[in-house]
Amino acid sequence: MAKSGWRGSGMKIFHASGLATALLAAALLAQQPTVFRTNVSLVRVVATVKTTAGQIVGTLAKDDFEIYDNGVKQQIAVFEHQTEQKLSVVLLVDTSGSTAKELKYEADSSSRFFHALLGEGNLQDTAALYTFNWEIREQQPFSRDLKAFDARLKVMHGEAGTAMYDAVYLAAQKLEPREGRKVIVVVTDGGDTVSKLSVHQALEATQLADAVIYAIVVVPITNEAGRNIGGEHALDFMAKGTGGRTFLPTVGAELDKAFTDIVTELRTQYLVGFYPQNVPLTKKAFHTLDVRVKSPDLRVSARNGYYGEVEGGASGSSQDRISVSPDRAQKKKR
Repeated sequence: MAKSGWRGSGMKIFHASGLATALLAAALLAQQPTVFRTNVSLVRVVATVKTTAGQIVGTLAKDDFEIYDNGVKQQIAVFEHQTEQKLSVVLLVDTSGSTAKELKYEADSSSRFFHALLGEGNLQDTAALYTFNWEIREQQPFSRDLKAFDARLKVMHGEAGTAMYDAVYLAAQKLEPREGRKVIVVVTDGGDTVSKLSVHQALEATQLADAVIYAIVVVPITNEAGRNIGGEHALDFMAKGTGGRTFLPTVGAELDKAFTDIVTELRTQYLVGFYPQNVPLTKKAFHTLDVRVKSPDLRVSARNGYYGEVEGGASGSSQDRISVSPDRAQKKKR
């Protein structure tokens, strides 16, 4: 059984020899009104652009984009089309008791998704399969072995509760050290019932991992009175916060189309990167991001923020880390 981990807050320790220096620095900072700081870590944002009719646009150039960090326009330092950048995708399939009737259809559609994802594109693309009910199980680690995925999908069965937020948190942890683009696809029928973690903690972990969430809420019940609307809203909240989207298909052709649309988006995205300059800091570690395209006829989807520097200096907690950098091993030490 794979379990979602907990991250403890770090603790800063000052040696006696440096105490006076630390106190002097603190006093000087208290006298200075400046609230701007330069962060040398590269912030990477994956963006999807569509027309108002929903058609994907993959032909834009660097000058077509603008990006703002805490309201301040930034200079774009890195711009790439994403077709060739490798992908790491975690597919999370809800196997709680309420999904039992739909699991066969979900397994078939998931198999076609893996074949489409790994059958084309970058040969370094990999995927992993996890199932979740009251516990989270790693069915297949990151791989390109389609036969292994098909074999694991065929033996899925539904039982017990739903630890969805814990599953998203764990997937984010698995993705965080990996290079390239990182994606979590959640296939479920609604809300969470037994997670130890909250939707906000799951979203934070995903943003720290620089991953995008696509939520596929299989809707066998079309009447809102019989559906878990709260669960759907929570999934939509996480998806939009990471630059992804939510699908509400029924089983069959609509479910296949949801998976197809995800593959299409992953093959037609942009990487927009910048080094934060003159960003006004607040007491919150979360920096708001606003990615725009200049054409009024286009719409852009991208994550809404990242965890960076805070006013008065950063603390040692995991919440204060830079979410992305060219090499996570070189991220700024706190």
